[in-house]
Amino acid sequence: MSSISLSRSLTMKALTTVGVMLLTMFVVFLIADKASAHGYIDGPASRAYLCKTGVNKDCGAVQYEPQSLEALKGFPAAGPADGKIASANGAFPEMDQQSATRWSKVNITAGTNTFHWTLTAAHATSTWKYYITKENWNPNAPLTRDSFDLTPFCSVDYKGKQPPNSYSDTCNVPQRTGYHVILAVWEVADTANAFYNVLDVDFGGSNSSDTQAPTAPVSLTASNVTANTVTLSWGASTDNVGVTGYKVYNGNSLVGSVPGSTLSYTVTGLTPSTAYSFNVKAVDAAGNQSPASNSATVTTGPAANDTVAPTAPGNLHVMGTPTASSVSLMWSASTDNVGVTAYRVYKGSELVATVSGTTTDYVVTGLSAETTYSFTVYAVDAAGNVSAASNVVQATTAVAPAAQPWAAGVAYAAGDQVSYNGSVYECLQPHTSIAGWEPANVPAIWALK
Repeated sequence: MSSISLSRSLTMKALTTVGVMLLTMFVVFLIADKASAHGYIDGPASRAYLCKTGVNKDCGAVQYEPQSLEALKGFPAAGPADGKIASANGAFPEMDQQSATRWSKVNITAGTNTFHWTLTAAHATSTWKYYITKENWNPNAPLTRDSFDLTPFCSVDYKGKQPPNSYSDTCNVPQRTGYHVILAVWEVADTANAFYNVLDVDFGGSNSSDTQAPTAPVSLTASNVTANTVTLSWGASTDNVGVTGYKVYNGNSLVGSVPGSTLSYTVTGLTPSTAYSFNVKAVDAAGNQSPASNSATVTTGPAANDTVAPTAPGNLHVMGTPTASSVSLMWSASTDNVGVTAYRVYKGSELVATVSGTTTDYVVTGLSAETTYSFTVYAVDAAGNVSAASNVVQATTAVAPAAQPWAAGVAYAAGDQVSYNGSVYECLQPHTSIAGWEPANVPAIWALK
């Protein structure tokens, strides 16, 4: 009897152990799946990125996934609530703690600055927008819309294209003094969401006690030189607090930046048969910049004589059910002797979009209800060779829903239609309506049909 009891006990322990292992694997899978998406600013270092690197303390879970600061798009009319702007509407509540001394500052100067994003999933993008706090903002109060100048000082219309995983915007930052917060908003084109990053910056340097620059990067080398690209690698710098990034220069011109944990960068867009001289500088969280590394001089190769076109995209088909104004397309990847760099999507004979060579889907928008359309896709390589057309796919858009009268206090989704003062409007950004946001008053949210 005791042996049976012991056997049962061992069996239960084994089952419990297996269950715990499976649960752990499941949780890790969920976290990994979530962490595979999205992006963050690492140059100048954002609040979340400084949490990731350990410069900012007591940050909560955002230190493990700074790429996940995601909330509804449409700021300032929609998006995160006041007091929850830094946390993407409360997803990481520690990020909303606000005082003049709570967060490490990055030194910055007015004028030309480059903001670098690391994207762990490069979604099709509508816009990149950058806002800054007002001259008289209160750094000891929660961040609200009233804290910011609600006209972005930098706005980049990306027209639904898919950005590279390493992406930068060069912007003209307005004049300020002392501590301010920059809010960067990456609006995704094919979802209802955007990514919100705040940067704690110091225009005067008075709030930073770190004045020691990192050491220069060492042993810069160049490899994999082609007609248009070169890969640079270097040895790590050291710093009394911590290196947060590296800036890559062609002579005196900034060509790229990477986080402090990355020790290589591929420069693209170079001219064939041309000599270049590159160097790298390290930066820390306070904005101190190291001396330049050694120079790496290279000459790009001759232009490739590529006359082979990619194969035609295959299996073009419609995903899901068309709406009254959109059709989702997907196709199989083309192949090429060098590499596919883009796909062109056509509606009949009209080019409606060009997407990157790693993208095999696209949502065609702006269509008319109850209308049949024909679509084809072509592949393109770096030499400009164009493939034969994919198969033709036809799709008929749905019946337009009847427009209901606009009303305050209603949650509207993108694509919803309402009637107002005898006209029909289509919702551009998901939001809950309030008095004063009538369709005729807010063209950023409602488009006249």
